[in-house]
Amino acid sequence: MTHSVSWSTLSRPARAYRVFHATWSVAGLASLGYIWVCAAKRRRSRPLGASMAFLSIEGVGLIIGGGDCPMGRFQEQLGDPVPLFELVLPPRAAKAAVPILAVASLAGFLAVALRQPSRSGKRAT
Repeated sequence: MTHSVSWSTLSRPARAYRVFHATWSVAGLASLGYIWVCAAKRRRSRPLGASMAFLSIEGVGLIIGGGDCPMGRFQEQLGDPVPLFELVLPPRAAKAAVPILAVASLAGFLAVALRQPSRSGKRAT
């Protein structure tokens, strides 16, 4: 399904929600990257815990939404029917992004759990 909703035709609340959702998504990707850096470097830190909590909240939201963003209906009520990933990816790739990112997140959690922290990686920052 192709959507054609331009930024200029969106209501102010829909634009604000897009900005919020995009910021949330960037934070999620940054969290995922940080988890993998910590797994690779065998580092433990407060930001690692925060990153894992953030992605866990996202995971619960996706479970509630049946694999889709649970805020999709709210977004549509604001007048924006375009899922966030479809703003930057073709629809098929956008739909595949959620399970791919979920697997990458779970694998990152597992990598952190299985790789014991090194002496130099035990930071309380």
